[in-house]
Amino acid sequence: MLVTTGIKPRGARFPGRYIQAAGAIGLLGQEAQAYGKRAVALLDRGVFGMLEKSVSDTFDGHADVEIVRHGGECSEAEIASLVARARTAGADVVIGIGGGKALDTAKAAARDLGLPVIVVPTIAASDAPCSALAVVYNEDGTVAYDSFLPANPNLVLADTALIAAAPARFLAAGIGDALATWYEADACRQSGAFNCMKMPGLPLAFEVARFCRETILDFGAAALTECDAKTAGPAIERVVEANILLSGIGFESGGVAAAHAIHHGLCELEDVHHHLHGEKVAIGVLAGLTIQGRHDEFVRIRDFCRSVRLPTRLADIGIAEASREKLEIVARRACRAGEIIHNEPMPVTEAMVIEALAGLI
Repeated sequence: MLVTTGIKPRGARFPGRYIQAAGAIGLLGQEAQAYGKRAVALLDRGVFGMLEKSVSDTFDGHADVEIVRHGGECSEAEIASLVARARTAGADVVIGIGGGKALDTAKAAARDLGLPVIVVPTIAASDAPCSALAVVYNEDGTVAYDSFLPANPNLVLADTALIAAAPARFLAAGIGDALATWYEADACRQSGAFNCMKMPGLPLAFEVARFCRETILDFGAAALTECDAKTAGPAIERVVEANILLSGIGFESGGVAAAHAIHHGLCELEDVHHHLHGEKVAIGVLAGLTIQGRHDEFVRIRDFCRSVRLPTRLADIGIAEASREKLEIVARRACRAGEIIHNEPMPVTEAMVIEALAGLI
């Protein structure tokens, strides 16, 4: 008889499959066919005109597809609308194509339908494509809640040619989001904090997070140069893998801490609303390193951020007048009870966050 008393589980989570290549969207029809004869594909309105025909063409001879134009938000209404369209079409699989809000809408709808989901990111601005998470917004564009899904996407299909054709700012923002992966996972490793599965991460999670950081440090600047030239070169291949896959596995399986908590606090200020998630996370990374007292690492990462067009000062994300009152608002939200900043290996107070942010003015 096995004795199970005192078991301390550790875990990690992954997408079902991940395929990356220039032109990978051409595989969509044959990949979807593995899940059934009918698909519904939610296509981001920002790329609808550019991709509608090519998406339709890739299904020829493989499966039937109904292409739906995304309304713009990942809202309860958009999710319900896609669920209804999929049911009417008799869909066997849900597909999301585009940026984070379109992908999250598809993931949430697939959850409600009990169907598999394929995710096709057209930018690499965050690690959201691989995750079992959908951020649901109100109709006015404010965040309503995070919806934690029972499973990660069945397939993530990353077309690096599409990603290279997007503005380089999106790729840089993804580097900012990926930059946090190691520092937050390592904080959770030191403190014993839980990951997104509500348990400590396996050693593999921290090695993936470490590899994520080393990849973007080595290839980030070159990848942006390739993106400027709209070329899916070797550096973009490495950075897209880091931004989407390595960072996705690292944050879900390793855990999150100060950088994203400070991001949440920054989002309380209207000043930053026109800046991308990863740009604000980069500020959170620098503030987190200050809180940890890691001056030499702060200088190294600050210089790296400058080399990959990421912000290093509050003014760079729209906070031109960083008053004490604004910093207090950020710190209060970042440090509220139960917030992920308390996954750090030392107690973190509002005063510590204010001081760290003041150093970025």
